[in-house]
Amino acid sequence: MAKLPANQPLQDHDGQLLTTLAAINRLPVAEKEAVYAGLLPPRLLSLLQIDPQTLCNLDGQRLVQVIAPDGLGLVRIEVRHRPEAPDTTFFVELADSQYHQMEFAFCIIADPTAPRFAVDVTEAGTLNYFTSHGRNLPEELRAMAAGLYPNQTRRGLRLFGDFFPRLERFTDRLGMEMIIAEPLSYDNAIRYERYGFDYLTGKRLMLEIDRAFQPGGRLFKRLDGSSPFRMPGMERTVRGRSWAIHDGILDEPWDGVQIYKMIGTDAGINTFPGREQEAQ
Repeated sequence: MAKLPANQPLQDHDGQLLTTLAAINRLPVAEKEAVYAGLLPPRLLSLLQIDPQTLCNLDGQRLVQVIAPDGLGLVRIEVRHRPEAPDTTFFVELADSQYHQMEFAFCIIADPTAPRFAVDVTEAGTLNYFTSHGRNLPEELRAMAAGLYPNQTRRGLRLFGDFFPRLERFTDRLGMEMIIAEPLSYDNAIRYERYGFDYLTGKRLMLEIDRAFQPGGRLFKRLDGSSPFRMPGMERTVRGRSWAIHDGILDEPWDGVQIYKMIGTDAGINTFPGREQEAQ
């Protein structure tokens, strides 16, 4: 049963309850695409002039791709501002968990008109898979100077606040009570806190990071100007801390942080209460 106000269980055209992504993926293509299209924020559709029924722009070009294989409990939705664009404007990947939870695997919402920073490739031009295969320091420096966070190739569209309530209602309609995710960076974890997430693992680390960035703390002392990513004062903002952590300022790699959101519940977690807000 759906828990959120005015929310209804998800059903197919024959009135059968749908309780997993795998069940949605067994539907005819047009029907399952219509279900998944409901996750797209109206402001995104308006911005790209996409018809919510056809998923095409005014020229009849298909801008939305829904990858939802029959037999699998996962979906990937890709939206581009032009059919031939190499980068997505909106990208989300979801999966069924073995415990009937929604796994929020990945999300990108980027401004296609903004300058691009090649932080996703090495200096030699090969994909770095979120820096696991090397970094591109010149591009990272340019991105940081432009106000971006680690791993951001373009500035965002500020549409996550439009998208996430739609994801929560969609999850609720499937009768799932929890969304789980794994933030890929410190700033992601802080951002998810604002949307009501709590920690399955990593809360102690997040609290320790906050303590260590306080004046006199071990991470505070490492902001010694030895790198552009470790400048004094970076401890005061989420972006500054995130770049320093991305640069390896911790004693261990950023890993193992897992979070969850109970449907309709705000956990009220804030592991960086003293942060300064940056101008956007």
